[in-house]
Amino acid sequence: MKMLINIDVPQLGPAIAFYCGALPLSLRRIIDDDVAELSGASSDICLLQTAAGSSPAKGIDDVRHYRRHWTPVHIDFVVDNIEHAAKRAIEAGALQEGECIEWRGSRWISFSDPWGHGFCLIEFTGDGYSGTD
Repeated sequence: MKMLINIDVPQLGPAIAFYCGALPLSLRRIIDDDVAELSGASSDICLLQTAAGSSPAKGIDDVRHYRRHWTPVHIDFVVDNIEHAAKRAIEAGALQEGECIEWRGSRWISFSDPWGHGFCLIEFTGDGYSGTD
């Protein structure tokens, strides 16, 4: 099974610039003027141009907005050098939301993109999470 990551954004141009600037991603193609397909990660990432105020799903009273929000699902981007990756993300416009935390064989920092989507940069000291803090 292949995983595809979709990220709603209000405008493609600034979102392409942010994600390709903050991470080692590149624009593969634009589809129908409202989808940008990015490559360079282990999964493709599609930026979906979706208007603020639109319904995120049928039967939900909330509307889509592009300010900081919390969700139990977010993306962790695994990096080789957390300091370098954090600097790159901040220079592209990410907001760092906490200090670097060491946890279970990893070092990670939480951020939000310019549209309020949370994400983390994580550097593993081994092959992945360990069983000890």
